[in-house]
Amino acid sequence: QVQLVESGGGLVQAGGSLRLSCAASRSVFSLNAMGWYRQAPGKQRELVAAITSGDSTNYADSVKGRFTISRDNAKNTVYLQMNSLKPEDTAVYYCNARVTTILKVNDYWGQGTQVTVSS
Repeated sequence: QVQLVESGGGLVQAGGSLRLSCAASRSVFSLNAMGWYRQAPGKQRELVAAITSGDSTNYADSVKGRFTISRDNAKNTVYLQMNSLKPEDTAVYYCNARVTTILKVNDYWGQGTQVTVSS
């Protein structure tokens, strides 16, 4: 089991920045991957950024060059630095942790944090 607690969401003007944090209940280094997803009203949840235990990263095309995912193993925390925010970035952002075993893939989710970007 992995518990995830997000923080850092809020209201920001277009062009501004926010940093989201996701604190995990166990070592993030032990997790196969961690990521940030978002869900806007009326839309499906989508991957924003992910980082593997080997520090490989992956970003949605819509956020490349603006968002950066990083990990602090000592603090068991993953961050999402969001710069040059746009109104279309408005959504609830969810932290995800994935643990892969031979038998199955286990996904764990945080409660979500609201990000609102005003124009």
